[in-house]
Amino acid sequence: MIEPLTLLVYILAGTAALLLLLGLLWWWRRDRPDAAELERRRRVHISRVGRMTDGRIVEVLDEAAASGYLLVYNYRVRGVEYQAAQDVAALRARLDLRRLAAGHPAQVKYDPQNPTNSIVLAEGWSGI
Repeated sequence: MIEPLTLLVYILAGTAALLLLLGLLWWWRRDRPDAAELERRRRVHISRVGRMTDGRIVEVLDEAAASGYLLVYNYRVRGVEYQAAQDVAALRARLDLRRLAAGHPAQVKYDPQNPTNSIVLAEGWSGI
């Protein structure tokens, strides 16, 4: 026969293991941000901490079939020229793509720690 104290230890250990297993299952299945949310967070971060520089729109790609609106732009930081593209589909209400053309000047915000990470349009800011 099992002693009551030993039985209590087994019950507590089993309960702890079950709680740990449920916690791991919850952590594994929790909602992770989708690509759109990660992009929104990136724009907010650069808008908050970014530095501005002059840039120029290189190309406007209206890929309506793929529901993407890409702005290709270039800019210069500390003598290095960068070219980047930003999908502005989520922000197209703030932008009239018909009035935008290659060669149009733009203000670019870039991350000072990583100048390749840049934007020309965000929720609270526009460089166009």
